[in-house]
Amino acid sequence: MKVVIVFNHPYDGSFCNAILQSVINGLTKGNHQIDLIHLDKDNFNPVMTAGDLKAFRDKKPIDPKVIEYNNKIKNADHLVFIFPIWWELMPAMTKGFVDKVIFPGVAYDYTNKENTRMKPLWYNLKGVTMITTMNTPNWLYRIFFGNAIKKAMIMGTFWKIGLKNRKWISFDQVKQVTVDKRKKWLTELENKFNDLK
Repeated sequence: MKVVIVFNHPYDGSFCNAILQSVINGLTKGNHQIDLIHLDKDNFNPVMTAGDLKAFRDKKPIDPKVIEYNNKIKNADHLVFIFPIWWELMPAMTKGFVDKVIFPGVAYDYTNKENTRMKPLWYNLKGVTMITTMNTPNWLYRIFFGNAIKKAMIMGTFWKIGLKNRKWISFDQVKQVTVDKRKKWLTELENKFNDLK
C-alpha cells in the first residue's frame, strides 16, 4: 500500500515527531510505501492568495507545492495527517494545506450544476487517518469545544468529498501523561500501521 503522510510540527523534539517515527516504523515493517510531506521543512505557504483563489475557481492550481503534493496523493492508497491541536484547531500550515490542496478539479469535483454534491478525484485513495495531540482532555474537547477537528476534517472536508474510510486518533493531555503511557501509545501506533489495510 502507498501511504502519504502530511506532517505539521515545527519542533523536532515534539511528541508529534515521535508519533511520525512510530507511524513510519510501522509502515516500514508492513512493507508499505511511504511518501512524507513535511509542511514545515517544505516551507509550505498556507496563505490563499488572490492568484490561488482564482486558480481554485478555475480548478487549476498554480502553487508548485500544491501541484507536487497532488501528484503524490493522487497515487496514494491512504492519507495520514499528523499535527497538534493548538487553541482547539489545527496549525496554520495544516489549514492552508486543506484550503490549497483539497481543491476542486484536483481532490474532488462537483456532480451537479448547483455545486452542492461532490465526488472524490483521488481515485486510489481508500482512506484517511488523522492523528492529533493536545493538552485538553478528550471529554472537555468534545463537550465544551464541540469536537472542532472532527467536525471540520472528518465530518466536514473528507465526508464532503466522498471519502468513506475516515479515522481520527486523538492523544489528549499529552503534557500530563507519564512517559510509560506515551511509550504505550507509540507502540500501539506502530502496530496499527504495520497492519494497515
